[in-house]
Amino acid sequence: MAPNDLRADRPLVGDRAPSNSQPPAPPPRPPRKTRRGGDGGGGGGGRRMGRLIARLAGFGLAVGLAGAAVGGVAAYGFYRQATVDLPEHAWLADYQPPQMSRIYAADSKLMAELALERRVFLPISAIPKRVQAAFTAAEDQRFWEHHGVDPIGIARAVISNVEGLASGRRAAGASTITQQVAKNMLVGNERSMMRKMREAVLAFRLETALPKERILEIYLNEIFLGAQAYGVAAAAMNYFNKGLDELSLGETAFLAALPKAPNNYNPARYPEAAKARRDWVLDRMAEDGAVTRAEADAAKQEPIVARGRARPDMVAVGQYFTEEVRRELVTRFGQDQTTMGGLVVRTSMEPDLQAATEAALRDGLMAYDRRRGGWRGPVARVVAATTEWMPALEGVPRPAGAPPEWRLAVVLSADAREARLGWLEKPDRATPAQPRQGSLLLEDLAWARPAARDGRLGAAPRRMQDVVAVGDVVLVESLPATPAQGRTPARPARLALRQVPQVEGAVVALDPQTGRVLAMAGGFAFEKSWFNRATQALRQPGSSFKPFVYLPALEMGIPPNQQLLDGPIEIRTPQGVWRPGNYSGNFNGWVTMRTALQKSLNLVTVRLAQEIGIDRVAETAARFHVIPNMPRVLSMALGAGETTVMRMAAAYASFANGGKEVAPTLIDSVQDRFGRLVWRADTRRCEGCDSGPGATPPRLVDERKQLTDPIAAYQMVSLLQGVVQYGTGTRAGAGLNRPVAGKTGTTNDYMDNWFVGFTPDIAVAVWIGYDEPRTLGSGETGGSTAAPVFHDVVAAALKDSPPVPFRAPPGVALVRVQLDNGQTILEPFRPGTENAARPPAPEEGGMVTTDTPAGVDSNLGGLY
Repeated sequence: MAPNDLRADRPLVGDRAPSNSQPPAPPPRPPRKTRRGGDGGGGGGGRRMGRLIARLAGFGLAVGLAGAAVGGVAAYGFYRQATVDLPEHAWLADYQPPQMSRIYAADSKLMAELALERRVFLPISAIPKRVQAAFTAAEDQRFWEHHGVDPIGIARAVISNVEGLASGRRAAGASTITQQVAKNMLVGNERSMMRKMREAVLAFRLETALPKERILEIYLNEIFLGAQAYGVAAAAMNYFNKGLDELSLGETAFLAALPKAPNNYNPARYPEAAKARRDWVLDRMAEDGAVTRAEADAAKQEPIVARGRARPDMVAVGQYFTEEVRRELVTRFGQDQTTMGGLVVRTSMEPDLQAATEAALRDGLMAYDRRRGGWRGPVARVVAATTEWMPALEGVPRPAGAPPEWRLAVVLSADAREARLGWLEKPDRATPAQPRQGSLLLEDLAWARPAARDGRLGAAPRRMQDVVAVGDVVLVESLPATPAQGRTPARPARLALRQVPQVEGAVVALDPQTGRVLAMAGGFAFEKSWFNRATQALRQPGSSFKPFVYLPALEMGIPPNQQLLDGPIEIRTPQGVWRPGNYSGNFNGWVTMRTALQKSLNLVTVRLAQEIGIDRVAETAARFHVIPNMPRVLSMALGAGETTVMRMAAAYASFANGGKEVAPTLIDSVQDRFGRLVWRADTRRCEGCDSGPGATPPRLVDERKQLTDPIAAYQMVSLLQGVVQYGTGTRAGAGLNRPVAGKTGTTNDYMDNWFVGFTPDIAVAVWIGYDEPRTLGSGETGGSTAAPVFHDVVAAALKDSPPVPFRAPPGVALVRVQLDNGQTILEPFRPGTENAARPPAPEEGGMVTTDTPAGVDSNLGGLY
């Protein structure tokens, strides 16, 4: 075909068609598909459905991606919120759980345990492997494999909880041991998703910072297991009274069953639940291979017998001593370290001497109370009918401070000379109280005179009704019957009437060579009052202060045989005229210094203080730590200042040890929980302690301050021996058959009674008086009230010791002299002063009037 023909049939691109030409006809349409099917029918609809599904899938994917992005952002925000203030966890590497501190006496007997939580810490190496396996089997089977959080455990807990929804079973947790450590130690117990997130994050961090063994160690020592037990060691003691290495397999599994709910598995209250949980732990241990199936089955046959902890034998005395030690520990180490630091404290208290000291003080106070206090009436009154007195008596509270050997009894009947009393006796907790009866005899009640409000006592009782009546509840003590009285069914027991005295007292006994306090009693009973009158009460020492007036005179070279005037004196002060007097009211003229101290002559003491200067007396009182800032007034020379029993005991001890300073100590040493020594009272250096066996023997270097020279100290010892031998303190040394030195003290109006003394081995200070100062009664002096207590304490302390003399220091001159009573003694003199005593001036002896710029209160001062 020619090209022209082609152009005529179909115009080329860009060519215009002729104006009269018609457009070409459209191609025919393909036939439409019908829904009835047939060859090639329905193809278009399927494509549309596919496009719809594709669009839906794309939309879903887009929504899913958007949701994932939003969820991721939310999760990240939640994570950031959970971790923004996470507590520091690195300190757990050195964490030690709170542990009780223990206080021991000098003989290593336990005195007290100080704790907020009863916990015994054990390092992981000391915890048996079987105990570790029991707790990991019960609480976290995959503890050694996971990294803080256990996904498998979480999945298992989810499945178990879904299955348990229908049965209403309690949901199971999936916290690992690491998570529990994080919860207990760092984040707390708040029930929220935020806490769980923080717990999980910290668990991961703990696993990276601490070894598994350390995490398990913290857990096993920190976990609460009921019965007031924190940690596995305390739980083993509290439930079974055993150490961890003594537990049977069944007992070990029982302890591992407790962390979830200790109270719900208490074997005493819920024995079946406790056994079921214990057996479940045994099965888990068998699954883990920690024990064999046979061992687990055998352990399931063991009954769970909770024996309870047998408390260690503790010293039954020394509550004042223990409390003083606790206060010192708090001052030195702080409250937290004292109660939670696991300290091991060794004290200087000797339990036997402490018991004797408390008994001596109690007997002395009771003797005074019977002599001066009178009968203050019954504790309470009840209906004394035959069938009603027992429950009524059980409801009467026991008076505070009553010794354990005293019991409450009710008067069932009373005639002129005898009363029948009933009381309840309970041998132990398991035995019900049993009624008992005894007799109170009028012949034993001569002391029970009625006490009036003005302090005066009525007449001695003439019949039983003057003392007690039917229905009175009184304190009594059983007494052994005399051979003449015997015991019969009609008189089953002889009783003594008792009452808690109102008067108080204090005693301190210490070693004069070291200052170690061997015994201390701060009152009649710690239960009655926690106030320690030995260390906390400031009282006037009276004439027991006089040695600190005579000592500076001896230091100045005034000899003990110096004649001093005992005559009337007036001292004009800005407050008026002060006229001191002697206890006897008499004047003795010229007497030696020794006689003046033996008779406790006030006028001689005032004159001596004037002669040597009150400033020197004040300096001596401060040097011996008796009165640190003594006012410069002459009445202070008679003991008008204030001091404590502890200070007086330490000051007198310096006389006994040659003038060395004595710092009283109650604590010998303190160790921390690891046994390291953190404090010791004895600071002496040991020269030669590191030398070999062939070297010279080691020597302790005493670097204590010398408060006075040894000669003056020995002269004072000799003067104070005379007080006990021939003066006002004879009752202190009666029958002891050993050298004893000391001084009595009584303040104005008999408000304070003292005796402070010593032997070469022990120094003892005794004070008796009322907490609210008031008179003890006319004639009640330190020699009659306090000295017998001193005697009993020293007798108990030295009962098995041979007599030891006071050692004279080198250089002292011992000269035999004759005393006013005709006795001859070896008087100690400072070298060169043997003949230095000045003879009395003939013109002296009358009234002396002097002026002093210092104020003197005529109501102060020692009498005797």
